[in-house]
Amino acid sequence: MTEVEQNSSSNATNKPKSKKYRKEKPWDTDDIDHWKIEPFSREDNRFTFTEESSFATLFPKYREKYLKEAWPHVTKALEKGIFCVLDLIEGSMTVKTTRKTYDPYAIIKARDLIKLLARSVPFSQAVKILEDGIACDIIKIGNIIGNKEIFVKRRQRLIGPDGSTLKAIEMLTKCYVMVQGNTVSAMGPYKGLKEVRRIVIDCIKNIHPIYHIKELMIKRELANDPKLKNESWERFLPQFKKQNVKRPKRVIKKKKEYTPFPPAQIPSKIDLQLESGEYFLNPQEKVLHEAEKKKEKQKENSLKRKTEREKAFIPPVEEKVKRKRKKQKTVEETES
Repeated sequence: MTEVEQNSSSNATNKPKSKKYRKEKPWDTDDIDHWKIEPFSREDNRFTFTEESSFATLFPKYREKYLKEAWPHVTKALEKGIFCVLDLIEGSMTVKTTRKTYDPYAIIKARDLIKLLARSVPFSQAVKILEDGIACDIIKIGNIIGNKEIFVKRRQRLIGPDGSTLKAIEMLTKCYVMVQGNTVSAMGPYKGLKEVRRIVIDCIKNIHPIYHIKELMIKRELANDPKLKNESWERFLPQFKKQNVKRPKRVIKKKKEYTPFPPAQIPSKIDLQLESGEYFLNPQEKVLHEAEKKKEKQKENSLKRKTEREKAFIPPVEEKVKRKRKKQKTVEETES
């Protein structure tokens, strides 16, 4: 066997099974960026589309005035191959493909543009969605919590004092975030949008955004370090524990067992007199019996009062103070 054949056989044995039949590509060098998104030009697609695609979205009434003023700029931005219509009677925006359209993804970008305009995103920011590498995500937060007061508080927590929390999220994720009503509109790279969605939903579910901000800051510092770039970051990331606030336990009243029989009747005065034998006494004897009862009660009350008066004259128990005796120095210690 020659040296070339030996080398080829040794390389074949070292390769894993998944790459057994994969050959080397001399034109595929390390300088080539496989993730680079190249711009889509007219030369890439010279033919027109056979079918017309269209998307429509409704917008609230308070956006009518702004959209009416900004619509000429929208038509100018989409003049390359998308036709757009603003219907003020129905309150809708529509985008359609035309004969001039050559980019198949342009209609999706136009759909995202009108969605963002409907959710109070300014036109100067919404136009950036037409660029490559920028996507949008409209997060619905209205259906997560039923209580309106708690929802408003948690939504305000996401914005923060003077919008400081929202600015921090935008800086770390490299995304534009807009909180409006029951939705949160986000624009930026795909990786950043994923983080924004996680922060927003967790905030509405009562997890403060500051925890995610701390985590993102640590991740950004670790990404800049070349030694730790390809290692696991779990040991550096903070692990927050949930703290359950103790609440007063509800006292569960035990239900009484059901019985078909009614409760026992409360004895009347006559029944009590019959039991004690007072009922059969003469009227004179009854008067004497009542007088004796009164005298007994008076005696009991007089004894109670007497004991209360005597309490003031009883001296309190004095605690004996233990005095510490000083240890007498021995003669040997004094001599030494």
